[in-house]
Amino acid sequence: MNPGDLTAPDIEWIALSPSLIVYGAAVVGILIEAFAPRKARYPAEVVLATLALAASFAAVVGLAAGDRGTSRSQVAGMGSLAVDGPALFLQGVIVLVGLVSVFLFAERRLEPAAHGARVDSFAAQPAAVPGGAAEREAVRAGHTTTEIFPLLLFAVGGMLLFTAANDLLVLFIALELLSLPLYLLCALARRRRLLSQESAVKYFLLGAFASAFLLFGIALLYGYAGTVSYAGIRDVIAGNPAAIDPGLASTMGNDALLLIGGAMVLMGLLFKVGAVPFHMWTPDVYQGAPTPVTGFMAAATKVAAFGAMLRLLYVVLPGMRWDWQPVLWGVAIASMVAGAVIAITQTDVKRLLAYSSIAHAGFILAGVVAVSEDGVSSVLFYLGAYSFVTLGAFAVVTLVRDADGEATHLSKWAGLGRRSPLLAAVFALFLLAFAGIPLTSGFAGKFAVFRAAADAGAMGLVIVGVIASAIAAFFYVRVIVLMFFSEPKAEGPSVVIPSPLTMSVVALAAVVTLVLGVAPQYFLDLAGQAGTFVR
Repeated sequence: MNPGDLTAPDIEWIALSPSLIVYGAAVVGILIEAFAPRKARYPAEVVLATLALAASFAAVVGLAAGDRGTSRSQVAGMGSLAVDGPALFLQGVIVLVGLVSVFLFAERRLEPAAHGARVDSFAAQPAAVPGGAAEREAVRAGHTTTEIFPLLLFAVGGMLLFTAANDLLVLFIALELLSLPLYLLCALARRRRLLSQESAVKYFLLGAFASAFLLFGIALLYGYAGTVSYAGIRDVIAGNPAAIDPGLASTMGNDALLLIGGAMVLMGLLFKVGAVPFHMWTPDVYQGAPTPVTGFMAAATKVAAFGAMLRLLYVVLPGMRWDWQPVLWGVAIASMVAGAVIAITQTDVKRLLAYSSIAHAGFILAGVVAVSEDGVSSVLFYLGAYSFVTLGAFAVVTLVRDADGEATHLSKWAGLGRRSPLLAAVFALFLLAFAGIPLTSGFAGKFAVFRAAADAGAMGLVIVGVIASAIAAFFYVRVIVLMFFSEPKAEGPSVVIPSPLTMSVVALAAVVTLVLGVAPQYFLDLAGQAGTFVR
């Protein structure tokens, strides 16, 4: 081959700018960790992460304003990434969740000052043995783990690619990019270090199994279609003669490879959304991880994983609808029922919210099963609404504390409405949104996905969803009753007065919850306009 025969790849830099900004900032954050003085790292990392995510969101808005999500949608990056309505909508949600999460990560007024220095929720020396001499020395020195901000940026960048992946190899790479930083972040809690490390190990091991299933499924789909591009696999499934590679014609088209490979890829995605029976990691990881990480992970990971799932099912496998739709029916029903029923028995707030997230994964799957533009737009709206309610709820959890740190046992929340009526009222608002009570974003989201499922003929799924919602409402209301109608204990926890960082997170989440519940039509229309995939 002559050197002149080589052509440079054609990369649409503007179309990919939201992801490129985040990754560039993450690399700069690593350089700050390597070369900046320790005292300068915290303000530099917070400012860098905030500006980068704000710039990334501005880039998403700019692309959407330029009709990149509708008439000018395209497949960019040599066919590996899609720039269309669903991708831009979900990328905007992910970037906003990441931006708000930076404020939770940066909060330094909740923990007692250590030797005159303000500290955050993360371990002073993550590499040290919990309780060992190295950790005690790091605490005495007032060290903080500022590496959390580049890790957050890398996770956000992976999620941005995950929702836009138009190629199975990019899908796998994006999965690892978003997962590996989360494994690390889950292990960095300042208190209950052993529980935090245990949750990280569980998440890593089960996540590795899920990644292995997804990778094996990718290999089988390649064996079936002779390509890893979404368009190529779809054409082979549709029987398009032009898609058949003559050199692979004898081995292509094996339906067993298609069915098994598609099922394995779907399993990897269902693990990420925390749906039954791939939910085992959720309660333990939610409970053990630092609460700011739990809030970020619970909100953003679900958005990214459902975005990837929608693209896989609607772009690659629409011809197999009658094969995967019954499976998702069963998964949705199991998730809704198991999440709602098991949550009733929980005595820890974070575990309760974990099982709540499992139930919500089932509700969202009802919209996925609809296989229509209304189904896509309802899922997009639900994900946007759910992410902010979740962030707000976990932000409230960080504020209720006793001598041992966060007071997550439900018994300690008794009488919270009398100790701190405003905070309890805001948490009650988030719980009512989870329950789907009218005038909250949760009601608008559930109504949208259930209507899309009903219009598609999945009335049985809607009935199960309504029953599961009624069951879930019981434990949400039980917490509200506990806060407002129980006597506070003398040795009960106190509500810490946070900095404006956490206060802004709680206030923003409450406003979004009310606005999307009282006047959701504009945002429903926005999700409706973003409901078409580029093919």
